[in-house]
Amino acid sequence: MKIDPWLLEILACPNCRGTLTADHTANELVCTGECKYAYPVRDDIPVLLVDEARTGR
Repeated sequence: MKIDPWLLEILACPNCRGTLTADHTANELVCTGECKYAYPVRDDIPVLLVDEARTGR
């Protein structure tokens, strides 16, 4: 998974507006805010749809 650091700085969780961090082993962007949703990254493109998210850890 290749996500540029500058992109991670501007992306936010569409559910709670929390900060997203990259989980390279799971190919996901994980919310560090209230909801803890994990959004898939497919072909190096973040899929920031709540319907596609996996719920908390």
